[in-house]
Amino acid sequence: MFELIIFLHELGHFMTAKKFGVKVNEFALGMGPKIIKFRKGETLYSLRLFPIGGFCSMEGEDGESDDARSFGKKKVWQRMIIVVAGAVMNIILGFVLMMITLIPAHLFATNTIAGFSEVNESSQYLKAGDEIKSINGYDIYTSMDMNFALATAKSNDFTFKVDRDGQTMTFDHVKFPTTKNDDGNEVIHRDIIILGVENNFGTLIQQTFLQTCSTVRMVWASLFGLITGQFGFNEMAGPIGMTSAVTQATAEGLKTSFWDGLSNLIFIMMVITVNLGVVNLLPLPALDGGRLVFLIVEAIRRKPVKPEHEGWVHLIGMVALLLFMVVISINDIIRLFNH
Repeated sequence: MFELIIFLHELGHFMTAKKFGVKVNEFALGMGPKIIKFRKGETLYSLRLFPIGGFCSMEGEDGESDDARSFGKKKVWQRMIIVVAGAVMNIILGFVLMMITLIPAHLFATNTIAGFSEVNESSQYLKAGDEIKSINGYDIYTSMDMNFALATAKSNDFTFKVDRDGQTMTFDHVKFPTTKNDDGNEVIHRDIIILGVENNFGTLIQQTFLQTCSTVRMVWASLFGLITGQFGFNEMAGPIGMTSAVTQATAEGLKTSFWDGLSNLIFIMMVITVNLGVVNLLPLPALDGGRLVFLIVEAIRRKPVKPEHEGWVHLIGMVALLLFMVVISINDIIRLFNH
């Protein structure tokens, strides 16, 4: 699953590089020693031992080259497109996967309240017909926005902003019914019933687009939450933690049906590929977003930053990123043993 996501990311770089005439020295899937390799034209294609990454090695990408077809010899706008193409492919894959998960649905959830469950508390404030605009300050456009806002709340105390009969109204201290689980922890039960709209071609395209945008917003909100301390370090996960989460979610779905298990797998895959696309464009060294920053600076200055200076920045960023991955992986392993 990870390798498919990475393959399409690198394919974005590869296709745009070829389109603009950049020489691609190697296109590799996986890392480490080569298992299978063959050359077609000027490019070496390889499958490597460890399925933990991949790369598209372009001539002159990480240093100076006299080759007229090197990356550095192309126009700055062409290099910008090549750099962002990987993330764009991830977002496109997310759109396709989102559509696959939505196709079987009979109805799509909106952000309008249709009613309440038999046991409810929120009806003291909310009413059927209310269109939910925000929860705890998080804007609501789709059911995914609603799920994220409710799932990340720290307590059973919500602030709802709704549109009621054309008027915007805000309600503080909205609560849902709660019960205790076997561990003695409080479980919150959402007591609102959401209005659904029929699944047809128009609503499928609309919901696919909106839900994909909601996933992008969710990634940004999660990153912001990590920076501001809303989410703790233990709530982060690397490849090991993600593998565990994928396994659990798929197994849980398989308890009801094969499609539910597969749907859970595809949904998490969609979240991961969108996450990769968004995070990869952050203006951080060693990421595509960091390279994009240098290209923007070049476009403004009308001359490139010295390759050795940019190379040092990316090298330091790569070392920091690898150390961070090690720390996250150790935390994933500890969490597996504790749970």
